[in-house]
Amino acid sequence: MKIRKTTETDLTRVMEIYAYARRFMAEHGNSNQWGPTNWPPRDLIEDDIRKGCSYVCENEDGDVVGTFFFDQGKDIEPNYRAIEDGEWIGGNKYGVVHRIASDGSVKGIGSFCITWALEQSVHLRIDTHGDNKVMQSMLAKLGFTHCGTIYVDEDEYPRMAFEKVIVQ
Repeated sequence: MKIRKTTETDLTRVMEIYAYARRFMAEHGNSNQWGPTNWPPRDLIEDDIRKGCSYVCENEDGDVVGTFFFDQGKDIEPNYRAIEDGEWIGGNKYGVVHRIASDGSVKGIGSFCITWALEQSVHLRIDTHGDNKVMQSMLAKLGFTHCGTIYVDEDEYPRMAFEKVIVQ
């Protein structure tokens, strides 16, 4: 598999992957994370592409099978400024992954994408809904630490905040 920046020609495929992911989450006990708001909206993904923060994962045949948001910098995620019931491990320069999704055709797409992001930024933060047991399990297997609770602007549900810092 390989990761590359999303292009405008990928947009329809990316939105299909998000539709699949919403169905998958609902079938696995996580209907509230993206379902009620039909998250993420197309205009947000278009903005991510323009900003160069949207990525796709291609299989060996070059087909787009996964997608995610990745950015890095100093204090880049406003929703991460306040954390409850814990604290962040590292300083405020970090990478962040959001909106990770796959089409279910290849096992391990999520882990592949997060591992790629860790290679770009040795300090990574990510959050997920409390009902997203699949993501929580994957983050545990990848060695992420649960740091506390954060809130996002999109809804009132708390998110579990995770972080991993690779010491070099």
